[in-house]
Amino acid sequence: MSSEKPVRLMSLDAYRGFVMLLMASSGLALPRIASDERVLTEFDGTQWASVWRTMWDTLEYQLSHVAWTGCSAWDLIQPSFMFMVGVSLPFSMARRDAEGTAGWKSFLHAVWRSLVLVGLGVALSSSNRDGIFNFTFANVLCQIGLGYSFLYLLRGLSLKSLAVAATVVLVGYGAWFAMQPIDQAEVALTKQYLTERAAEPGLAELDWSQFREGTWAAHWNKHTNAAAQADRDLLNRLPRTEELWNAKGFWANRGGYQTLNFIPSLATMIFGLMAGIVLRSDRDDRARLRWLFVAGVACFGLALAADTTLWPTQWLPLGLQQQLYDYSWSLCPAVKRIWSPTWAVFAAGWTFWTLGIFYWLVEVMGCRRIVTPFAIVGLNSIAMYCMAQLFKGWIGDSMRTIARTVDEIGGWTDGLSWWLNADSFAYAPVLDYSLRLFAMWCVCYWMYRRSLYVRI
Repeated sequence: MSSEKPVRLMSLDAYRGFVMLLMASSGLALPRIASDERVLTEFDGTQWASVWRTMWDTLEYQLSHVAWTGCSAWDLIQPSFMFMVGVSLPFSMARRDAEGTAGWKSFLHAVWRSLVLVGLGVALSSSNRDGIFNFTFANVLCQIGLGYSFLYLLRGLSLKSLAVAATVVLVGYGAWFAMQPIDQAEVALTKQYLTERAAEPGLAELDWSQFREGTWAAHWNKHTNAAAQADRDLLNRLPRTEELWNAKGFWANRGGYQTLNFIPSLATMIFGLMAGIVLRSDRDDRARLRWLFVAGVACFGLALAADTTLWPTQWLPLGLQQQLYDYSWSLCPAVKRIWSPTWAVFAAGWTFWTLGIFYWLVEVMGCRRIVTPFAIVGLNSIAMYCMAQLFKGWIGDSMRTIARTVDEIGGWTDGLSWWLNADSFAYAPVLDYSLRLFAMWCVCYWMYRRSLYVRI
């Protein structure tokens, strides 16, 4: 047993902090601005009108979750978190081994961490719920917690064995979806239930027919898939569940996310564990980067072979797009909200490559100062996550109160408040969310300077 503590990867902290800041930013409200006519028409009548609108359409798509199938940059936030959990495990276990921690104590710590993550995820989901505890397990903390102990048990396997384990998880889960009979009675009730509530605020995205009934892909439809059926059985056994209810209790949540997503997302963490093992190995930097790049290529190849809707055909001429569409197929649709196997593999391709970019930038090129603002957040990711969930709204309200007070003291009509009022200034939401993000980053910086870290 080595007594030497492993070196901490700043590139991993920077990657984690970058993704955490992206999540906490709420996209700087850019998707909201993308639908503001004051912004969209700013260059109408000029040669820049088309480019301007295309830019905002792209930002709106990339900084929002896709409705069901496909992938945007925003959809890659959660798989990045789960992937990095796997990357971190070999380093944390090496540290515990160096400290002489017994194996059974490490296992108990893994179980304890799982329980705390699930409890914290449920508690955060219960905030602002009028004092009612909301038992739901679809958020990222719960998903990590539900799978973490299983990941720990796999930590000693070889790369080939881990690849086999991830394959078994994904193929088995996909087969369960495909073979599970679609309950037509539940489909009928879902149609009735959602149709009756279609006029309710926030329910516009609810649907049940992303794929035509009677087709193979229909097993991955929203609210009528195998995992949705399991949630209706599980969550109705608990005193409080998610958002949509009927006379029989819980029926569905708005986004179509499911508790059992933690099973295929375990494969995402296994991919991260494989990357962590490679980064801790005796390979040189070139070999490590080559492995991450090849792993990403392999994931992209498998995902694109399984679902041709992921192909970037939007850049091709319309005629060629139609020809490819006529010969398209989908062995398993890429759906992030239910973490379909195709989605898990496709997202892993991006996480392998992104980790490789940060590793090359920081560990190989030595560009540490550039990523330090990200690493500061990455060292306190739990603190940032909790602030984003609990205090981001309060920070915004406080800023507007301060702005109004300063304007009254200064006797200004169009002072600081004007810049934070979307009715008067179209880009006010960007400034608002930028200030909120900066305030939360300052808290992380204050903690960093005092070596205060929230750990689980």
